[in-house]
Amino acid sequence: MSILTRRRLLRDAALSATATAGAGLSAAAGGAGLAAATGVLTAGCDSPPGGDPTAGPAPDRLRFPRDFGWGAATSAYQIEGAAKEDGRGESVWDTFSHTPGRTRNGDTGDVAADHYHRWADDLDLMRDLGLGSYRFSVSWPRIQADGTGKPNQRGLDFYKRLVDGLHERGIAPMVTLFHWDLPQALQDAGGWENRDTVHRFADYADAVFRGLGDRVPVWLTVNEPKTVVQNGYLWGHHAPGRQDPDAAYLVAHHLQLAHGLAVRALRATGHDTRIGPALNLHPCYPADDSPAAAAAAKLHDGYENRLYLDPIFTGAYPADVLAHLGPDSRMVRAIRDGDLATIATPVDLLAVQYYTPLYLTGDRNTVTRWPTSEADWQQIYPQGMYDILTRVTRDYGPVPITVTENGLPCPDTLGPDGTVDDAGRIAFLRDHFTAAHRAIADGVPLESYHVWSLLDNFEWAEGYDQRWGLVYVDYPTQRRIPKASAHWYRQVIRDNGL
Repeated sequence: MSILTRRRLLRDAALSATATAGAGLSAAAGGAGLAAATGVLTAGCDSPPGGDPTAGPAPDRLRFPRDFGWGAATSAYQIEGAAKEDGRGESVWDTFSHTPGRTRNGDTGDVAADHYHRWADDLDLMRDLGLGSYRFSVSWPRIQADGTGKPNQRGLDFYKRLVDGLHERGIAPMVTLFHWDLPQALQDAGGWENRDTVHRFADYADAVFRGLGDRVPVWLTVNEPKTVVQNGYLWGHHAPGRQDPDAAYLVAHHLQLAHGLAVRALRATGHDTRIGPALNLHPCYPADDSPAAAAAAKLHDGYENRLYLDPIFTGAYPADVLAHLGPDSRMVRAIRDGDLATIATPVDLLAVQYYTPLYLTGDRNTVTRWPTSEADWQQIYPQGMYDILTRVTRDYGPVPITVTENGLPCPDTLGPDGTVDDAGRIAFLRDHFTAAHRAIADGVPLESYHVWSLLDNFEWAEGYDQRWGLVYVDYPTQRRIPKASAHWYRQVIRDNGL
């Protein structure tokens, strides 16, 4: 990769990462409805947040298909705690969060929501909510302290208890193999820049498959590879905290290759279970009617979506993205014969995670059109859920889809009566469920929906300042208090609709 290409990618990453209320809005001020007209709004959570004003009122009653699955999602480092117990090794997130200045308030996942010790009570909470599915992740360093070798039986036993407990309560486990907690020992050896890490991941996946057997009906391979690439290697907001675009897209290829090898490892066990990737997809729209904005949106879509979807479902990386990276990029040079066939090993389903749309001006700047949540990168636009689900089905065929993350952070507090009134989260979820229902009606084979998140938790670089859970966690006592949204969601599940 040339110095000029490197500088351009870093510039593009910086523009995307810092585009907030005032960034680039003048370039798109002519676009209808742009926040430039009134300034960017922040949607409060004590009242229904702003959404798509063109969507119209929701129908009085919406029923989902009879076998539709309702669930919630978490990840290991965000909730488990017990960072040094029962043979768990150090992960990149242990290192990152303990580095001064990396996380808000210096928060770490050392204790998090203490799920490692409170798992049985948390499973009872899920049962009381009526969840049919629970998506969680396995901590790689809990299974292999240094990312290699014989699996740690104490770590496997924890997840066996969890899986068995879910079955006892009538809840289907959905297990993610990698949700960003790479063993630090592998990072010290080059991390995802090192092709050997791909093979270490395949070995780890095989150990987990054989350790948990066919008690897991659905496996997810790599969670949001794009977030590792962008936040971990372009912007430096996440572990390992790099700002190196040449490394970033090499990491993208290796994460995709790890996904493919994990699929093959599951097939080799003979287990009759399903597997697929978990991708966060951002619909990309032109910010105005100019040809330049349309071209910018298409290329941005290549980096945001097609770079991850195309190789899995078509066996090729998008040509426009490869051309933009250039032939001397580390990623392009790292693609070996057979890699794309491995990545394209057939999957059983696609996990889609939707949070926000992106709007591009002709100079590839991102602008904000809709109200944002407490997470200033998240624009609240339910129509984007419909658009991304229908787009996947249109472009890649009728692959079964599960939504594995969608949610909203709110400044939740306990009221005088000991309850949490998060009306804005209820409105957000209702609007997105409605958009998903429309997608199903228009032919999308959507099987299930998992709200992010079951519990308030360690929100990566934001520490404990953002609360995304259906259940409030009082961190000093670890007491769990279902929020108003949890009670509302219980009724949605009972009714199988809105």
